[in-house]
Amino acid sequence: MQALLYRRFGPADDVLSVENIPTPEPGPGEVQVRIAFTGVNPSDVKLRAGARAGGGAFPYDLIVPHSDGAGVITALGDGVDRSRLGQPVWVWNGQWRRAMGTCAEVICLPQAQAIPLPEAVSLEVGATLGIPGLTAAHAVFGDGDVAGKTVLVQGGAGTVGFLAVQLARWGGARVIATARGDAALVRVQDAGAHAVVDFTRADLADAILQAAGGPVDRIVEVEFGRNTATSAQVIAEGGRICAYGSAALMEPALPFYPLMFKSVTLEMALVYLLPPERRQVAIDRLHGALAAGALQSPVEAVFPLSEGARAHERVEAGTRQGAVLVRID
Repeated sequence: MQALLYRRFGPADDVLSVENIPTPEPGPGEVQVRIAFTGVNPSDVKLRAGARAGGGAFPYDLIVPHSDGAGVITALGDGVDRSRLGQPVWVWNGQWRRAMGTCAEVICLPQAQAIPLPEAVSLEVGATLGIPGLTAAHAVFGDGDVAGKTVLVQGGAGTVGFLAVQLARWGGARVIATARGDAALVRVQDAGAHAVVDFTRADLADAILQAAGGPVDRIVEVEFGRNTATSAQVIAEGGRICAYGSAALMEPALPFYPLMFKSVTLEMALVYLLPPERRQVAIDRLHGALAAGALQSPVEAVFPLSEGARAHERVEAGTRQGAVLVRID
């Protein structure tokens, strides 16, 4: 089969190549998925660049990148129900803690990691549901319903934030979001936010409180370190902060007492490690919103397999407004 792969860490154009490698066969409890589209996420490009390796040696002989993808089940291992053959599916954790990811014609993985694709949902959208979709759903609904609550989505124009805005609105919350620039502010409001605040404002906390009509119950947080002071000011007593990123300030000072005296719950969310029951909750919420027509997962660009390096570079540029996919022909 053909696959995009690399044998050392480095720049996309230097280390990524399309090669023929043996086609894997499913083991017991596994399914073989013929991939149609694979999603490129920031974690994929950081791993390929070596940023996630901690200075260690290259862990495998080669790596086929990407955790997300969508396609059709083409073979079954022992113990898998025969009815799954030919089933359209989306995939999560494809290249998590192993060498073989979704940027190949075929992947084999435990059947629980191949989720039946809801009717009327395209394979392109399916390829966006793994990391960004599950992160957004967990960040919004990780400890229950949000109906009647106020949810703040920091960075609502980002990939996860954009989905979180829609999910929180669908869930019945009052949604406040932050973004930067006129186009982003309009885009996030069109996605369903009741109010959008420019996060570059000097009076950001006051502006959020005014837009929300008081403290917020939950915060979906993309830049935890940079926003801790603001969060401590705007979060309600008994509120919850679900942080899935802190790239701008990776070792922040935590305003412990302002948060403690509001009895705030802080979760550092890593979607790869969601326990099965919590992952299923996130999957159910995603599918529910999709079935209701309440969730749009925009795709900005689709590259052929031969241009996989360009797809990585597009994600690294940090200017996209939607998913970047690689089409597997």
